[in-house]
Amino acid sequence: MNMQILEQADFPIRLTEIPKPPEKLYYRGTLPNWDEYVFLAVVGSRNYTSYGRDVAEKLIASLAGHPVVIVSGLALGTDALAHKSALSHGIKTIAVPGSGLDDSVIAPRTNYALAQDILTAGGALLSEFDPKFKATPWAFPQRNRIMAGLCHATLIIEAGEKSGTLITAKIANDYGRDVLSVPGSIFSETSRGTNKLLHQGAIPITCVEDLHEALGLKNESKQAELPLDNFTEKELLILRALREPKNRDALTTELDLPIHEIDITLSMLEIKGAVKEEAGLLRRMS
Repeated sequence: MNMQILEQADFPIRLTEIPKPPEKLYYRGTLPNWDEYVFLAVVGSRNYTSYGRDVAEKLIASLAGHPVVIVSGLALGTDALAHKSALSHGIKTIAVPGSGLDDSVIAPRTNYALAQDILTAGGALLSEFDPKFKATPWAFPQRNRIMAGLCHATLIIEAGEKSGTLITAKIANDYGRDVLSVPGSIFSETSRGTNKLLHQGAIPITCVEDLHEALGLKNESKQAELPLDNFTEKELLILRALREPKNRDALTTELDLPIHEIDITLSMLEIKGAVKEEAGLLRRMS
């Protein structure tokens, strides 16, 4: 285990500007150059929905090849999803757990293997706590200030109305950092917090372009659209009808096609990765 200490003089300026910055930070792995990357904290519900998962994966995947570092807290749920999505797309990621960094105390234990994957991929683990400090409830809000202070912006994927995730959003806002929020259904418990943030002035992230603009990524190509020559007329008909998620009954009612033809066409679209069905809803993937 290669544990190192980052002195305050070597902090990124952003982190030194927060109230009561840590005196030092322990880290393992490889820290990126603070001045060459945009640092994005990604947080959200521990019990994310399929919508939250798809949003996180799509937004993070869009950052592949760009000078962006994904920062999250190694916690269960959206934190772990953010780290895994970054790793799967070759994006640098830093985990800031609510514990020390010794192998014996990294928390949660279920994400110990993920922590090792981050190190293997050239990422880093970062903590202000002594190496063998065991995670305690008060440590997580304190950890959140490191994440918010380290990053240029904080992206909230999903959050309940009283979610601890909102603590990170408030800290980021207090520090004068951009708070980015993904809108969700008014019927979803996990979207009440994110929708409230939008009401309070958070930047809405409704597509890849919104995220790129918020992070100041220049000269980006527009979000890839489905290549029309890869689909039959019936497939295109269904894709146009799925500009918003629908269940099969609603789709059948809208289209003047026999049910068996719709089922066959949907199966082909799922094989092509253009449509995904979850929780009874058909969703177009691009």
